[in-house]
Order: sequence, then structure tokens, then C-alpha cells
Amino acid sequence: MSISSEPVVMLERADIYQGDKPVLADVNFHIDKGEFVYLIGRTGSGKSSLLKTLYADLWLQTGSAKVAGYELHKIKRSDIPFLRRRIGIVFQDFQLLTDRSVEENLTFVLRATGWQDKADIARRISEVLMQVGLGTSPKKMPHQLSGGEQQRVVIARAMLNEPQILIADEPTGNLDPEVSNQIMEVFKTINNAGTAVLMATHDYTLLDKYPARIVRCEDGEVKSS
Repeated sequence: MSISSEPVVMLERADIYQGDKPVLADVNFHIDKGEFVYLIGRTGSGKSSLLKTLYADLWLQTGSAKVAGYELHKIKRSDIPFLRRRIGIVFQDFQLLTDRSVEENLTFVLRATGWQDKADIARRISEVLMQVGLGTSPKKMPHQLSGGEQQRVVIARAMLNEPQILIADEPTGNLDPEVSNQIMEVFKTINNAGTAVLMATHDYTLLDKYPARIVRCEDGEVKSS
């Protein structure tokens, strides 16, 4: 990595709001390309609001932020889909289309983001499923998968457009410890291959087992170690 390469996330003097209510003030932090960062803090401390601001689900009210090359304080609504192609988003509650197979869930996302060639689509789906250890499951329906397998599909979906950063909001929140560790191994593999990861978590055992930089939401501020 060259010294001059720009961070994938950069916030300066940013104020984060949930509706009219300020939740975090004067936020300054950055995430470098390929870095792994944990986001921790109590429920209601502003973690989810901060993540939603990063993928432009909440507008940045004051200050500046740049994510994957897009300036959030200036972003046009029409550019938000392009920003989100450079970000992979992993939710706690999967949000898979239950009436479609794994393959069809992933095809839906690729077609929605402009992919047209069937061979290219099939190849990319095969690549991401192999990456998360689900290479044999493309025809399965979500209800045929365990919680851990469904979360792997969600991670595969987030990786489809080769994002610069994965933003994960409590991705192990509904999983038991053994499965959580398996999911962390998937994230570490993706991270080691060069994708930055920002993961919000309540599971502090993961911080000990998979150490990385920690950013903390506390008392209306973001504190970075």
C-alpha cells in the first residue's frame, strides 16, 4: 500500500443525527484501505446511526465525510446507488429473499447493479460463494440453511461488486459462539485479501480473539484507539 493512498473512510468534524436528534458530535476518524476496525458502544450510543450515515441512509448534517471516494456532505441522491456498490453492507437479520434460492438472491443483486452477461453473473456468484465456504449451496433455499450459512450468503451478497469496505452491523448477533467464530474467519479471510472491514459488535470476546483497532461510541462522541 502506498503511503499516499487515500483512506476508504474519512470523517472530519461530522455531526451524526437520527432525525432531528443529534447522537454523535464532532466525529473525526478514518479507516485505511485494507484495515479491520471494530465499532463498539452501548445500545443507543449511536453505532447504527454512524453506520447508516456512512452508507448514506442518514444524511450527514454538518462536517465532512468521504467514503469509497464519495463525499457524503455533497452527495446527490442519484449517486447513492453507486456509493453502495463500493460498500458491502452486512446486516444482523440477513434480509434474504425467502422465495428465491441462494443463487437467485445473488443474481437479483447483480442484475440490479447493472450486470447483464449470464456467464459473468454465474462466474461471480461462484467466486463469492467459494470465498465464504458455500460453493456447494447455490440451489438451496434460505429456509434450508442454518443461521450461520444464511449469514455467509449475506456476506457473499455484500462482496458481489468487490467493495472497498464491508460495513457489518452486529453480524454475529444472532449466532452462537462457534458459528460466530466461523463467520469471523470469513471476515478475516476477506480482510486479508484486501477489503477493509468496519464491524459493529457487542461480542467483546471477538475483540480478544481477533484483535484489531477499536472505535468506541461513548457519551455522544467517537473515540478511536
